[in-house]
Formats: sequence, structure tokens, C-alpha cells
Amino acid sequence: MNYNSTAFPSFRNVLLAACLLCSMALQAQPNSELFRILKASDSLLFEVGFNQCNLSAFDQLVNDDFEFYHDQSGITSSKKDFISSVRDGVCQLPYKPRRQLDAASMQVFPLEKGGVLYGAVQTGEHRFYANEKDKPEYLTSVARFTHLWLLQNGRWKLSRVFSYDHRTPAAGSTSISADLFKNRAETEKWMAQNRIPALGIGYVKDGKIVQSTVYGNLEPGKPAPENTIFNVASLTKPVTALVALKLVNEGKWNLDEPLFRYWLDADIANDPRAKKLTTRHVLSHQTGFANWRHMNPDGKLKFDFDPGARYQYSGEGFEYLRKALEKKFKKTLGELADIYVFKPLQMMDTRFTWDDKIDESRFAKWHAGDGTLYTTDKNKFANAADDLLTTVPDYLKFMVHILEGAGLSAKLYQEMLTNQVTIKPHKFFGLGWSIDENIGDGERALMHGGDDKGVHTIAFLLPKSKQAFLIFTNCDNGTDIYIPTILAYLGSLGQGIIDVETK
Repeated sequence: MNYNSTAFPSFRNVLLAACLLCSMALQAQPNSELFRILKASDSLLFEVGFNQCNLSAFDQLVNDDFEFYHDQSGITSSKKDFISSVRDGVCQLPYKPRRQLDAASMQVFPLEKGGVLYGAVQTGEHRFYANEKDKPEYLTSVARFTHLWLLQNGRWKLSRVFSYDHRTPAAGSTSISADLFKNRAETEKWMAQNRIPALGIGYVKDGKIVQSTVYGNLEPGKPAPENTIFNVASLTKPVTALVALKLVNEGKWNLDEPLFRYWLDADIANDPRAKKLTTRHVLSHQTGFANWRHMNPDGKLKFDFDPGARYQYSGEGFEYLRKALEKKFKKTLGELADIYVFKPLQMMDTRFTWDDKIDESRFAKWHAGDGTLYTTDKNKFANAADDLLTTVPDYLKFMVHILEGAGLSAKLYQEMLTNQVTIKPHKFFGLGWSIDENIGDGERALMHGGDDKGVHTIAFLLPKSKQAFLIFTNCDNGTDIYIPTILAYLGSLGQGIIDVETK
């Protein structure tokens, strides 16, 4: 659609207003809730809507009075026409396109009236890639964008889009090379383009470790060693889960015994639901707790629903389990992990807390998307849900152990792999791991991710084919490289995982 005389003034005035607001508003920080919400919404819009051609994403995220302004294809003045143009255009291309946000370029400016948030302006840059059969993925163009988001009935809706400054980069400047992950120089060039300081890759094939590599630098001029220590955020939870399951396996703990017999939090002491809470509920995220109690208005722990009623991700649940375990066994979680996991598997660089044994010179410090360093929080107390310190070689040992049966009885091991609760179609939670089904070749994937300020990590286990794969990054934009990396290592099964995770 071409520009027309009646629509162009609207485009010009709205764009100028948006730019003025950007210059006047206080920018939202990358670690703020608003920034994270809009980044996630952008990812859903592009990954699910454009990249997967799942047009239902646009219905959920796009406002009814939507307008789209493009510097080459003109104006699309309705939500209906926009969805039609994607369906009949992008989704019909002879190759598979992929759009990716340059996370470091993204800025968010809140819009308020009378101190009340009603919208936000998001700016940044998108990269456009093409996937052709029997060819490595390559970059086709780069463009700037400005999005106007409005908060309506508690939901963020995309109202206006300006896509401009489309340009073709220099040949091969940011394209994904066929040598990616095979050639260190090519890989680190790609990392620099994506603003990834350090990247840990681990791959297990046929039950054997075939790659354990760390790329990049810990600081300028200081290459990251193979035993770089990463904070892996929520990849802590599968370790805590295995400690509990090891105790169950020895008959010292019971999956379905109420935890109040060993620990009862003061915040819920008078709630009868506290006497229903079990280890099974914790490991499958059915406690009824919020992720963290500080997210509740009064900052106190409470039940949102009866334990076992449904899925709701909760780090608080894992901390509740830790306190119960420590109360009964008179040992810290770290001591229990040493006995049942770390020492038997020779995970010598893995611990729950900072202590005098850690080699800080090997630690991958946390970075914002623009490269700015965050302050390192050196936790002195174990958190069962977060902040595990480990290396690629150590965590690979843990994953191989899981593939080999985790040292559990056949019955208990199968229980760990059994769907305990449904999250969404083809996605479930077992005991300590989420489970993606219908990914292809009769395979299912055990998966867990970790996301904190300056940390993005993810791990997969494929029990049937005896594969395992992990990605460790030390930056806010680490998730930007997940898809090409997963596809490079796991191929069609990786695409199956992506389809389950993004739909």
C-alpha cells in the first residue's frame, strides 16, 4: 500500500509525537519489569507471529485500531489488513524468514498520565534473516523501528508501528557462518555482533560428552577458560530436585509426605492448605505460591490456590523444600548436594554459595545488553531455586548422570520423567524438569532455563536419543542467540522444541 494524502499527516504527527515523548520521558532500565514485559511481547510478536506464521499472536497482542507505517511498502491502516498482509506476504515467501530483535538497541520509554502508566514507546533495531534449504542462515537486511504500546485492561497491546531505515548490510557482515560453533574466530565474531561477552556450549551425543567449550572473554583481552564459572540462575532447581529424589530413593524422604512436619512458614502457619503441601507439589510447581513472596502486595508468603490444583512456577516452593530438608537432616542444602551429587559426580567447581574456595578470576561477570557491567551479588546462603555456581564441564556431568538414570530406581526415575501437570499443549512439568512432547521422531525433551539480571542459561535432555545440550551466557541479551544455536545442534528436534516453546 502506498502513502496517501489523508493518512500521511497522521503518520507524521504520531511519529513526531512519539519521538518527542522519547526525548522527554525517563527511559525504563533493562532490568525493569516494563522493559522485560515489552521485550517478551516483542519476542512473542515476531517469533510466533512472523517467524512461525502463527497469526493468533497478532490477535492477542495487536490493538483493534492498529496502524503500520513502513518506509518501503507504505501504510497498513487496520489490524485486519495487517494480518492479511502477513498471511499473504511474509508467510508465502519461498524461503523461511526470521526476524530478530537486536536486544542491545532496544529502549523503552514509559507513558504516564497523572502518575499512572498507560503506555510505552519501544525503539530499537530488527535484523531480518533468510533460511533456504541446504544453506546456512544469512542476514538480508536491518531496520529501525518505533512501537507504541498501550496498556488496556491490564494487557499490553501494540497500537502503532513505524518500520524505517531498511538497509542491506555489507556482504557477510553479520550473517551466520556455516563454521559457527566449529571455528572459534567465526563464533566469537558472531558473539560480538550479538553483544555476548562469554558463551558456554555443552553437547552430549549418544550419552557421551562431545563438546564442552567456552567462547569469548571474561574481560577485554582475557579469554574465557573452558572452566569458566557461571551463575546459572534457575538451572539450580534441577540440582535441588535431584538431591531430594536421591533422598527419596534411599527411603529417607517421601515425595508425598506433607512438608509441615519438618517446616512451617510463619506466613502460612494458620492456613490449612499448608498441611497439604508436599515435595511432589514443589518439584512440579504446583505449590500455589507466587514465584517469590515479595511479588505479593504485602510481601508475605500466601497460597494463590490449593496445592496440586494447577501449575504455577515458584522459586519460593523450592526454598520451602530446602528449609524442610535442612530441618530434618541437620545439614545445609550445599552439604546434602555434596554428599549426593557434587562429590559422586566430581563436580568440583559447583557450589550454592560464594566461599573462599571459589576462583573469582574465572567468574563470568554479569552484563547488560549494552555491555555495561552489573555488580556481582555474592550470596553467602544457599538458595534452592537460584544462583548455583558451576561450569560447563560440571553441569554436563550432571546431565549425563540424568540420561544414565540419575542413580535412581527404575520406578522413581520414570516418575521423574512422568508428566505431573499440564502447562500448555504438548508442554508439561515432571519432577524438576519441564517436558516438551511432540517434538519429532517419538522424542520428548526435558528442559529448564535460567533467567536473572545479566544471566540467561538453558539446558535440554533428550532421553530417547541420549542427547543433552546446554547454553550458558552472562548477559541480558543471551536469549537472542538461543534459536540459531539450538537449531545448529539439535536440528529438526530443536525446531520441534522451538515450536512447542513459542506456540
